[in-house]
Amino acid sequence: MRSALLRENKSQISVIIVLFGIFILFTIGSPQTFLSYNIYYSFMSTIPFFAIMALSLTLVVISGEMDLSFPSIMGFAGWAFTVIYHRTGSPGIGLLLALVFGLGAGLMNGLLIVKLKLPSMITTIGTQFFWAGATAVVSGGLGKTLVPTKTSFIYKLLVGRLGGLVPAQMIWTVIIAFFIWFFLNRHRFGAHVYFTGDNPESARVMGVNVDWIKMMVFTQMGLFAAFAGVLASLEVTYYWPTLGQGYLLKTIAAVYLGGTPVDGGVGTVFGTFIGAIILGCLEAGIIAIGMTGFWTQLIYGLIVIVSIAMHSILRKR
Repeated sequence: MRSALLRENKSQISVIIVLFGIFILFTIGSPQTFLSYNIYYSFMSTIPFFAIMALSLTLVVISGEMDLSFPSIMGFAGWAFTVIYHRTGSPGIGLLLALVFGLGAGLMNGLLIVKLKLPSMITTIGTQFFWAGATAVVSGGLGKTLVPTKTSFIYKLLVGRLGGLVPAQMIWTVIIAFFIWFFLNRHRFGAHVYFTGDNPESARVMGVNVDWIKMMVFTQMGLFAAFAGVLASLEVTYYWPTLGQGYLLKTIAAVYLGGTPVDGGVGTVFGTFIGAIILGCLEAGIIAIGMTGFWTQLIYGLIVIVSIAMHSILRKR
């Protein structure tokens, strides 16, 4: 019984081992940093922005597809939230319309891919450029302050501090992780996502509406990218036109690091969540132990390659 449980969860166990190994290494290298609550407070403040998108992207990858447009959807949603807030004085209306935009942008990706039979990677590269260009045009390359939102209920709800200790965005990340896990593992929709990614033709024979599943996974990707954009803008109380840049590779890496393979049909929310934590702590850890920030991407790449190789070996056993 115990050995069967280990076989079923060996991918998650391996990523937990990687996480503990990294924390032990960093704690030995810089105990004054990694034995302090401040570093974990910082992690909880910054990891959620790409972790939320990585959790959402997990569904897309499990379904056998890929989305590369989420950073620019994140950026445009941040702009939409900011502009609507400045015009209406209501961050609630800004949040609602930013999320509606995210749904629409994600649905557009899904329709292009499903109805026109376009490759998802190429299609979302196109929409990535489209929304990035649209953001640059409508913003004029200028940022806007969001400092007045700090007194609003929406600010406190989304990025406030619970008891002054836990950033609300981390709570939202955990809620979203549970929500996605539930639909992936305890709902028919999740089973259909796995079937679609494993073998879409067999899924169709079994009665799965493959086209609808693919449209839904892209739609939810757009929604959560927009939500991450609003969170990131509120956290720094400022909107930058470059919002979203730098999240692409880190988000994708969290998914693959967590054990979701590129060919779909397999993957876990838990693995992605741990993968995001690993990547989120690397940069601070590298600097804390005395290495320069130039090593960050090299070590990112090394850990991702080693982890993917480890997952591949474990799946073959």
